[in-house]
Amino acid sequence: METIQLAGDRVRKSSSGRNTRKIDAKTQENIDHYSSLSRADIVQRILQLNREWDTERSLQLLSASNVLTGLILGLTVNKKWFLLSGISAAFLVQHSLQGWCPPLPLLRKFGIRTANEINEEKNALLARLEEMQQERMTEI
Repeated sequence: METIQLAGDRVRKSSSGRNTRKIDAKTQENIDHYSSLSRADIVQRILQLNREWDTERSLQLLSASNVLTGLILGLTVNKKWFLLSGISAAFLVQHSLQGWCPPLPLLRKFGIRTANEINEEKNALLARLEEMQQERMTEI
């Protein structure tokens, strides 16, 4: 049976080990930090995580912006700008098929996480909220 490889897993697999380790360390640092704070702070962090942009969304915006820029400049300045649209579209297709494209290492270098990496932090904080609730129930 063939297993389905999630986009985030493909991104991690194709990312440099250094960037992945930095992202993992930052995620664990966040978990440790926020787990020691109040319930309200943890809830606030979870709300922030719900709004955090992952690699897929960031790459989609970057590609769409480049395609539109190439189209506008190709129509108004010089037809050679259409090449930007073509290259950006090709990168997006490559990412869809392989989980990697040339802009991806830059996004990872800036610390952009996959949806799975964001969810790892969120799930750890939700588990901490559950622990806090259990502790509160045993006190009663």
